[in-house]
Amino acid sequence: MTGALSAIGFMAALTGLLAVVLALANQRLKVFEDPRVDAIADILPGNNCGACGQPGCRAFAEKVVTGEVTPGQCTPSGRETVQMIADYLGVDVGGGEKRVARLHCAGGNNVSVQLAEYQGHQSCRSAAAVGGGAKGCRYGCLGFGDCEVVCIFDAIRMGPTGLPVVDFDACTACGDCVDICPKNLFEILPASHHLFVQCKSELEGDQILSLCKVACTACGKCVADAAQGLLTLKNNLPVMDPELLHLQTPEATARCPTRAIVWLEEGQFVSDPETEINSSERLRFDTPNVVSKVKAAR
Repeated sequence: MTGALSAIGFMAALTGLLAVVLALANQRLKVFEDPRVDAIADILPGNNCGACGQPGCRAFAEKVVTGEVTPGQCTPSGRETVQMIADYLGVDVGGGEKRVARLHCAGGNNVSVQLAEYQGHQSCRSAAAVGGGAKGCRYGCLGFGDCEVVCIFDAIRMGPTGLPVVDFDACTACGDCVDICPKNLFEILPASHHLFVQCKSELEGDQILSLCKVACTACGKCVADAAQGLLTLKNNLPVMDPELLHLQTPEATARCPTRAIVWLEEGQFVSDPETEINSSERLRFDTPNVVSKVKAAR
Protein backbone atom coordinates (compact mmCIF):
# COMPACT_ATOMS: atom_id res chain seq x y z
CA MET A 1 0.00 0.00 0.00
CA THR A 2 2.84 2.33 0.93
CA GLY A 3 4.56 1.58 -2.36
CA ALA A 4 1.42 2.42 -4.33
CA LEU A 5 1.00 5.73 -2.53
CA SER A 6 4.65 6.56 -3.14
CA ALA A 7 4.25 5.86 -6.85
CA ILE A 8 1.14 8.02 -7.05
CA GLY A 9 2.89 10.81 -5.17
CA PHE A 10 5.92 10.58 -7.48
CA MET A 11 3.73 10.78 -10.62
CA ALA A 12 1.82 13.76 -9.22
CA ALA A 13 5.05 15.56 -8.39
CA LEU A 14 6.51 14.79 -11.82
CA THR A 15 3.33 15.99 -13.53
CA GLY A 16 3.43 19.25 -11.56
CA LEU A 17 7.12 19.75 -12.37
CA LEU A 18 6.56 19.18 -16.09
CA ALA A 19 3.60 21.57 -16.07
CA VAL A 20 5.78 24.28 -14.52
CA VAL A 21 8.54 23.64 -17.09
CA LEU A 22 6.08 23.83 -20.00
CA ALA A 23 4.52 27.02 -18.64
CA LEU A 24 7.94 28.68 -18.31
CA ALA A 25 8.96 27.47 -21.79
CA ASN A 26 5.75 28.83 -23.27
CA GLN A 27 6.44 32.24 -21.78
CA ARG A 28 10.09 32.39 -22.80
CA LEU A 29 9.67 30.88 -26.28
CA LYS A 30 6.38 32.56 -27.17
CA VAL A 31 6.46 34.18 -30.62
CA PHE A 32 4.54 37.43 -30.79
CA GLU A 33 2.02 37.68 -33.61
CA ASP A 34 0.59 41.04 -34.52
CA PRO A 35 -3.16 40.92 -33.83
CA ARG A 36 -3.69 42.89 -37.02
CA VAL A 37 -2.81 39.74 -39.01
CA ASP A 38 -6.01 38.03 -37.86
CA ALA A 39 -8.02 41.16 -38.58
CA ILE A 40 -6.66 41.44 -42.13
CA ALA A 41 -7.07 37.70 -42.79
CA ASP A 42 -10.75 38.00 -41.85
CA ILE A 43 -11.23 40.83 -44.34
CA LEU A 44 -9.54 39.05 -47.26
CA PRO A 45 -11.64 36.88 -49.65
CA GLY A 46 -10.19 33.66 -48.27
CA ASN A 47 -9.71 32.19 -51.75
CA ASN A 48 -6.09 31.21 -51.12
CA CYS A 49 -5.66 31.56 -54.88
CA GLY A 50 -2.04 32.73 -54.86
CA ALA A 51 -2.67 35.60 -57.29
CA CYS A 52 -0.79 37.94 -54.93
CA GLY A 53 2.29 35.75 -55.08
CA GLN A 54 1.82 34.37 -51.56
CA PRO A 55 0.82 30.78 -50.67
CA GLY A 56 -2.48 31.89 -49.14
CA CYS A 57 -4.53 34.72 -47.68
CA ARG A 58 -3.02 34.46 -44.20
CA ALA A 59 0.50 34.60 -45.61
CA PHE A 60 -0.54 37.70 -47.55
CA ALA A 61 -2.00 39.21 -44.35
CA GLU A 62 1.31 38.67 -42.56
CA LYS A 63 3.26 40.29 -45.39
CA VAL A 64 0.93 43.27 -45.73
CA VAL A 65 1.11 43.97 -41.98
CA THR A 66 4.93 44.05 -42.12
CA GLY A 67 4.84 46.25 -45.19
CA GLU A 68 6.47 43.72 -47.51
CA VAL A 69 3.49 43.87 -49.87
CA THR A 70 0.73 46.41 -50.46
CA PRO A 71 -3.02 45.84 -50.06
CA GLY A 72 -3.55 46.45 -53.78
CA GLN A 73 -1.62 43.30 -54.63
CA CYS A 74 -4.66 41.24 -53.65
CA THR A 75 -6.32 41.60 -57.03
CA PRO A 76 -9.35 39.35 -56.27
CA SER A 77 -10.40 41.79 -53.53
CA GLY A 78 -12.64 44.62 -54.62
CA ARG A 79 -11.60 48.25 -54.38
CA GLU A 80 -13.60 48.73 -51.20
CA THR A 81 -11.90 45.79 -49.48
CA VAL A 82 -8.43 46.92 -50.51
CA GLN A 83 -9.16 50.47 -49.36
CA MET A 84 -10.51 49.14 -46.03
CA ILE A 85 -7.26 47.27 -45.43
CA ALA A 86 -5.18 50.30 -46.38
CA ASP A 87 -7.18 52.56 -44.04
CA TYR A 88 -6.91 50.04 -41.19
CA LEU A 89 -3.14 49.85 -41.53
CA GLY A 90 -2.68 53.51 -42.38
CA VAL A 91 -0.81 52.78 -45.62
CA ASP A 92 -1.26 53.47 -49.31
CA VAL A 93 -3.33 51.03 -51.35
CA GLY A 94 -0.38 50.42 -53.63
CA GLY A 95 -0.35 48.81 -57.02
CA GLY A 96 -1.35 45.36 -58.02
CA GLU A 97 -1.88 44.83 -61.74
CA LYS A 98 -4.72 42.56 -62.77
CA ARG A 99 -3.53 39.21 -64.07
CA VAL A 100 -5.65 36.81 -66.07
CA ALA A 101 -5.51 33.39 -67.70
CA ARG A 102 -5.18 33.44 -71.51
CA LEU A 103 -5.62 30.50 -73.88
CA HIS A 104 -3.06 29.90 -76.63
CA CYS A 105 -5.61 28.40 -79.01
CA ALA A 106 -8.48 29.80 -81.08
CA GLY A 107 -9.15 26.56 -82.94
CA GLY A 108 -12.77 25.94 -82.06
CA ASN A 109 -14.78 23.18 -83.69
CA ASN A 110 -15.91 25.55 -86.46
CA VAL A 111 -12.38 26.24 -87.70
CA SER A 112 -10.29 23.25 -86.65
CA VAL A 113 -10.49 19.78 -88.18
CA GLN A 114 -11.55 16.84 -86.02
CA LEU A 115 -9.85 13.66 -87.27
CA ALA A 116 -11.93 11.20 -85.26
CA GLU A 117 -14.69 10.88 -82.70
CA TYR A 118 -13.45 10.28 -79.17
CA GLN A 119 -15.82 7.94 -77.27
CA GLY A 120 -14.06 7.59 -73.91
CA HIS A 121 -14.19 9.45 -70.60
CA GLN A 122 -15.11 13.05 -71.32
CA SER A 123 -11.93 14.66 -70.05
CA CYS A 124 -9.11 16.48 -71.81
CA ARG A 125 -6.51 14.48 -69.92
CA SER A 126 -8.17 11.19 -70.79
CA ALA A 127 -8.50 12.17 -74.46
CA ALA A 128 -4.91 13.36 -74.62
CA ALA A 129 -3.76 9.99 -73.33
CA VAL A 130 -5.27 8.36 -76.43
CA GLY A 131 -2.83 9.36 -79.14
CA GLY A 132 -2.86 13.02 -78.11
CA GLY A 133 -6.59 13.41 -78.78
CA ALA A 134 -8.83 13.31 -81.83
CA LYS A 135 -8.15 16.87 -82.97
CA GLY A 136 -6.27 17.39 -86.22
CA CYS A 137 -3.91 19.93 -84.65
CA ARG A 138 -2.04 18.03 -81.96
CA TYR A 139 -1.27 21.30 -80.19
CA GLY A 140 -4.90 22.48 -79.91
CA CYS A 141 -7.56 22.59 -77.21
CA LEU A 142 -9.49 19.34 -76.89
CA GLY A 143 -12.59 21.08 -75.56
CA PHE A 144 -13.76 18.75 -72.79
CA GLY A 145 -13.61 21.48 -70.16
CA ASP A 146 -11.24 20.15 -67.49
CA CYS A 147 -10.32 23.80 -66.88
CA GLU A 148 -13.97 24.73 -66.33
CA VAL A 149 -14.37 21.94 -63.76
CA VAL A 150 -11.22 22.78 -61.83
CA CYS A 151 -11.90 26.55 -61.61
CA ILE A 152 -13.39 27.09 -58.14
CA PHE A 153 -14.16 30.72 -58.93
CA ASP A 154 -16.54 29.95 -61.82
CA ALA A 155 -14.36 32.10 -64.06
CA ILE A 156 -14.34 29.64 -66.99
CA ARG A 157 -17.21 28.45 -69.15
CA MET A 158 -17.13 26.42 -72.33
CA GLY A 159 -18.09 28.54 -75.34
CA PRO A 160 -20.23 27.60 -78.35
CA THR A 161 -17.22 26.49 -80.41
CA GLY A 162 -15.85 24.19 -77.72
CA LEU A 163 -13.23 26.58 -76.37
CA PRO A 164 -13.00 27.74 -72.74
CA VAL A 165 -13.94 31.39 -72.23
CA VAL A 166 -12.32 33.10 -69.25
CA ASP A 167 -14.31 35.74 -67.38
CA PHE A 168 -11.84 38.62 -67.19
CA ASP A 169 -13.30 40.07 -63.99
CA ALA A 170 -13.84 36.77 -62.16
CA CYS A 171 -10.42 35.28 -62.95
CA THR A 172 -8.06 35.43 -59.95
CA ALA A 173 -5.00 34.14 -61.84
CA CYS A 174 -4.78 31.19 -59.43
CA GLY A 175 -3.21 28.99 -62.12
CA ASP A 176 -5.37 25.89 -61.65
CA CYS A 177 -6.30 25.94 -65.36
CA VAL A 178 -2.60 26.13 -66.23
CA ASP A 179 -1.90 23.01 -64.17
CA ILE A 180 -4.84 20.94 -65.46
CA CYS A 181 -4.48 21.56 -69.22
CA PRO A 182 -2.71 18.57 -70.84
CA LYS A 183 -1.73 20.71 -73.82
CA ASN A 184 -0.21 23.52 -71.71
CA LEU A 185 -2.35 26.09 -73.48
CA PHE A 186 -3.12 28.43 -70.59
CA GLU A 187 -0.77 31.20 -69.50
CA ILE A 188 -1.20 33.73 -66.68
CA LEU A 189 -0.43 37.20 -68.00
CA PRO A 190 -0.79 40.79 -66.78
CA ALA A 191 -3.74 42.69 -68.24
CA SER A 192 -1.27 45.10 -69.85
CA HIS A 193 -0.05 42.25 -72.09
CA HIS A 194 -2.32 43.20 -74.99
CA LEU A 195 -0.63 41.47 -77.93
CA PHE A 196 -1.38 37.79 -77.72
CA VAL A 197 -0.84 34.79 -80.01
CA GLN A 198 -3.87 32.48 -79.95
CA CYS A 199 -1.95 29.50 -81.28
CA LYS A 200 0.70 27.10 -80.05
CA SER A 201 1.31 25.04 -83.16
CA GLU A 202 4.90 24.71 -84.30
CA LEU A 203 3.85 23.76 -87.83
CA GLU A 204 3.88 26.38 -90.58
CA GLY A 205 2.20 27.40 -93.82
CA ASP A 206 -0.21 25.08 -95.63
CA GLN A 207 0.79 22.22 -93.36
CA ILE A 208 -1.06 23.77 -90.41
CA LEU A 209 -3.78 25.50 -92.46
CA SER A 210 -4.97 22.10 -93.60
CA LEU A 211 -5.81 21.43 -89.96
CA CYS A 212 -6.90 24.82 -88.60
CA LYS A 213 -7.78 27.97 -90.51
CA VAL A 214 -6.94 30.35 -87.64
CA ALA A 215 -3.50 28.91 -86.89
CA CYS A 216 -0.28 30.88 -86.99
CA THR A 217 1.51 30.18 -90.28
CA ALA A 218 4.84 31.69 -89.19
CA CYS A 219 4.62 34.23 -92.02
CA GLY A 220 6.48 36.82 -89.94
CA LYS A 221 4.27 39.78 -90.85
CA CYS A 222 3.54 40.61 -87.22
CA VAL A 223 7.26 40.58 -86.45
CA ALA A 224 7.91 43.00 -89.31
CA ASP A 225 5.04 45.32 -88.32
CA ALA A 226 5.81 45.44 -84.59
CA ALA A 227 8.40 47.70 -82.99
CA GLN A 228 11.93 46.49 -83.55
CA GLY A 229 12.82 43.69 -81.16
CA LEU A 230 9.33 43.38 -79.70
CA LEU A 231 8.51 40.10 -81.48
CA THR A 232 10.75 37.30 -82.64
CA LEU A 233 9.86 33.98 -84.27
CA LYS A 234 10.70 30.95 -82.15
CA ASN A 235 9.55 27.48 -83.16
CA ASN A 236 7.41 29.12 -85.86
CA LEU A 237 5.55 31.30 -83.33
CA PRO A 238 5.93 35.01 -82.53
CA VAL A 239 7.21 35.55 -78.99
CA MET A 240 7.10 38.94 -77.27
CA ASP A 241 9.94 40.38 -75.21
CA PRO A 242 8.34 41.16 -71.79
CA GLU A 243 10.83 43.99 -71.29
CA LEU A 244 9.40 45.80 -74.32
CA LEU A 245 5.69 45.69 -73.45
CA HIS A 246 5.56 49.48 -73.64
CA LEU A 247 6.23 49.23 -77.40
CA GLN A 248 3.24 47.02 -78.24
CA THR A 249 0.58 48.45 -80.57
CA PRO A 250 -2.41 46.97 -82.44
CA GLU A 251 -0.58 47.55 -85.75
CA ALA A 252 1.26 44.26 -85.24
CA THR A 253 -2.02 42.40 -85.80
CA ALA A 254 -3.13 44.25 -88.96
CA ARG A 255 -1.63 41.98 -91.62
CA CYS A 256 -2.00 38.61 -89.89
CA PRO A 257 -3.71 36.43 -92.56
CA THR A 258 -5.40 34.14 -90.02
CA ARG A 259 -5.90 36.54 -87.09
CA ALA A 260 -3.74 34.26 -84.97
CA ILE A 261 -2.26 37.29 -83.20
CA VAL A 262 -4.80 39.59 -81.58
CA TRP A 263 -5.01 42.74 -79.47
CA LEU A 264 -6.81 42.07 -76.18
CA GLU A 265 -8.18 44.76 -73.90
CA GLU A 266 -10.09 42.52 -71.50
CA GLY A 267 -11.88 39.29 -72.36
CA GLN A 268 -10.73 36.73 -74.90
CA PHE A 269 -13.13 35.12 -77.41
CA VAL A 270 -15.83 37.75 -76.96
CA SER A 271 -18.86 35.99 -78.46
CA ASP A 272 -21.08 37.41 -81.17
CA PRO A 273 -24.21 35.96 -82.83
CA GLU A 274 -22.44 35.21 -86.12
CA THR A 275 -19.75 33.17 -84.36
CA GLU A 276 -22.37 31.14 -82.51
CA ILE A 277 -24.24 30.39 -85.75
CA ASN A 278 -21.07 29.36 -87.55
CA SER A 279 -20.09 27.10 -84.67
CA SER A 280 -22.68 24.60 -85.85
CA GLU A 281 -20.67 24.10 -89.05
CA ARG A 282 -18.21 21.78 -87.35
CA LEU A 283 -15.22 20.64 -89.39
CA ARG A 284 -14.98 16.86 -89.03
CA PHE A 285 -12.84 14.12 -90.47
CA ASP A 286 -15.75 13.21 -92.76
CA THR A 287 -16.51 16.77 -93.92
CA PRO A 288 -16.33 16.73 -97.76
CA ASN A 289 -13.22 18.41 -99.17
CA VAL A 290 -12.27 19.62 -95.70
CA VAL A 291 -8.74 20.61 -96.66
CA SER A 292 -9.95 22.67 -99.62
CA LYS A 293 -12.56 24.29 -97.43
CA VAL A 294 -9.95 25.27 -94.84
CA LYS A 295 -7.60 26.74 -97.42
CA ALA A 296 -10.44 28.63 -99.12
CA ALA A 297 -11.31 30.28 -95.83
CA ARG A 298 -7.89 31.92 -95.48
